[in-house]
Amino acid sequence: MKRLLDIEFHKFKYSRSSKVLTIIYLVIVALMMLVGMIRIDFNGFSGSFSDLGIFDFPYVWHVSTYFTSFLKIFIAIVIVSLTASEYSNRTIKQNLIDGLSKKELILSKFYLALALAVLTTLVVFVASLILGLIYSDYNEIGIIFSDLEFMGAFFLGHLVFFCFCLFAGILLKRSAFALGFVAVWWMFEGGMNILSYVLDKAYGTHIYDYVTHILPLNAMTNLIKQPFTRIDLIGSSLDQVTQGSMVFDYHIDWVDVLSVLLWSTLFIYWSYALLKRRDL
Repeated sequence: MKRLLDIEFHKFKYSRSSKVLTIIYLVIVALMMLVGMIRIDFNGFSGSFSDLGIFDFPYVWHVSTYFTSFLKIFIAIVIVSLTASEYSNRTIKQNLIDGLSKKELILSKFYLALALAVLTTLVVFVASLILGLIYSDYNEIGIIFSDLEFMGAFFLGHLVFFCFCLFAGILLKRSAFALGFVAVWWMFEGGMNILSYVLDKAYGTHIYDYVTHILPLNAMTNLIKQPFTRIDLIGSSLDQVTQGSMVFDYHIDWVDVLSVLLWSTLFIYWSYALLKRRDL
């Protein structure tokens, strides 16, 4: 595993675009730590974001993982770019000539995706911990380290997305086409969501409930649900809250966890199957 990871990080080290995108990711995460100082005046409230309590433990885990999860596109571009450059620079063929098997080649890329998912999770964990230690009114250990399941969901969401981008990169061999494919698939799932919702309303079916858990990007998105409706309820220990007649459930659904694990496995398997069939 270490040898395969070394090969991929060697390619990463000499890729300027990968280093630039990674730096942009880290800078945005660092800037996030300054958000608490921004003052807002809205609907009778006057104060800073930190005064809303969104950086209080344990809510900071939910809020920070939700918003920083949108940044994974930067790291996904790195994976797609590195994969596509293997074909354009013919390093993939050179690796095979040097004795690397196709299975080891896919494993090396999966290990890179796994390592990047772990590293981004660690970065967000440390940033969130610092945010909480600076702004939170709660400093009991039990409160600080509760709701850490959002970090686990953050990791799984990144892993399945990176595996999807890896598969797209191997399938289409060009980074622009691969990113376009990911965008088109995202719109396809959005269209399926709208269609299933309309069918549910028209015919009383429950297709939407299945679609939102089965498709990969839907399941990835469902792992960490929106935290906005939680902001007014800082200080509450309830996981489910009722506002008017609506009930918001913030729990991480095990169906979504199983779904992203299954899709991650399938993307890696399909990547290997594609590579195995190709004459490189």
